[in-house]
Amino acid sequence: MPALNSQPLLQQLSTNPLLIDPAKIELFEASVAHVLGHEHAAEMVGNAVSGAANDDDFWGSGEDSWIAALRPYNVVNGVLQIPVMGVLLNRFPYQYGRWATGYKYIEMAVKRGLADSNVSKIAFVIDSPGGEVAGCFEVTDFIYENRDAKPMRAFSADSAYSAAYAIFSAPGKGNGIVTRSGGVGSVGVVTAHVDFSKAYEKMGVKLTYIFRGKHKVDGNSAEPLPAEVKARIEKRLEKLYSVFTSTVARNRGMDEQAVRDTEALTYDAEDGIEIGFADRLGALEDEMAIFADEALNGDEDMATYTQEQYDAAVTAAHTEGHAAGETAGRAAATAEATAAATARMNTVLDSDDGKKRPKAAVRALKTSMSAEEIVAFLADLPEESAAAPAATTTTATAPGVGATTTATRQQTHFEAAMGSGNPEVGAEAGGEGEGDGGDDTASNVSSILGAYGSQTGVKSQKRA
Repeated sequence: MPALNSQPLLQQLSTNPLLIDPAKIELFEASVAHVLGHEHAAEMVGNAVSGAANDDDFWGSGEDSWIAALRPYNVVNGVLQIPVMGVLLNRFPYQYGRWATGYKYIEMAVKRGLADSNVSKIAFVIDSPGGEVAGCFEVTDFIYENRDAKPMRAFSADSAYSAAYAIFSAPGKGNGIVTRSGGVGSVGVVTAHVDFSKAYEKMGVKLTYIFRGKHKVDGNSAEPLPAEVKARIEKRLEKLYSVFTSTVARNRGMDEQAVRDTEALTYDAEDGIEIGFADRLGALEDEMAIFADEALNGDEDMATYTQEQYDAAVTAAHTEGHAAGETAGRAAATAEATAAATARMNTVLDSDDGKKRPKAAVRALKTSMSAEEIVAFLADLPEESAAAPAATTTTATAPGVGATTTATRQQTHFEAAMGSGNPEVGAEAGGEGEGDGGDDTASNVSSILGAYGSQTGVKSQKRA
């Protein structure tokens, strides 16, 4: 177990039974050390040791920002994603990135998710070597007891070992997903006794305990561990081991002996699925998308999919998403082009030069020139005749009366221009398919001037 014991939290972890993969001891120690290096470590560890966490204002907005940052509550498409990462600690009311997660935090997150109408399902995203025995089975039982209230799913991304596997198992068979590089297992209990007696002897240190009660100092680190004390510790560990194996068997619908037969081994993804510790391989991002889609569509069948069905579903989802993306992209491009063409036309026709030369303006819009270039070009042309546009007569009969009303209004200059010579103004004007070389500005100008002269009888002149 962790050899460091100069800090209360480390001392607690060093001397108590743990649910942790022994191969991850160095990661365990590094994670705890990282927690202790946090600028607010004193408050964090103080709360962990004392168990201080007020349920009434656990998520309160009035708390310091650093506290809120260590109590994430992330809901995506109706799925609450609860991170279970790093060392798992009893009474720890925080979630500190990849380094540490408190059982208290997990419990409070589940409670909030169950009460939140915006949450339809709950996902546990797990990457942990395990943690303390104390608090583990309580939160695991809590998840198990509420897993039918809202659908839950566990993701080993990438490892769910020992205490973390207990939580992974809680949502039940059909709901345990492991990444291709992930692992599950290590269903066992471990503790350690550190004997410093030889080191003390070499240093010339002799420690004498003065006590009452025969077993008061059993297992102390200044003396070798007596056989009868070791036997009592082993007996205690057996009880905890039985709780662990029976809990996993219950959660996963397995025979308890099958769980015991694993002898606390850890398994890679494929072997974990084969023995019944997980249900299928899945990439976290794909699985979250599928889980969210189930939440939106009420599809409860994905949990029982075979690996082949799941792979087919992921392929179909990717294909559908790609097609939908292409369609949306084309629609967006068309809308953008239409908006740009409309803005170009309005800029030209609403300009002072466009109003004074509407026929030339409409003709110019057929070219590939920008609105600014057209306006500058129009400024060099003589103003067009201000002759009144043709009148438009409208006749209407009032319903039920029989009276007929005739109204006459003048056409606007724009309407008159649009009605002359088929101007063909549009988003594609002057672009590909124009016979006069729409991208050739000189050709465009010549064409406009010729049309302008034929329609107005006025020859263009450059302004001085």
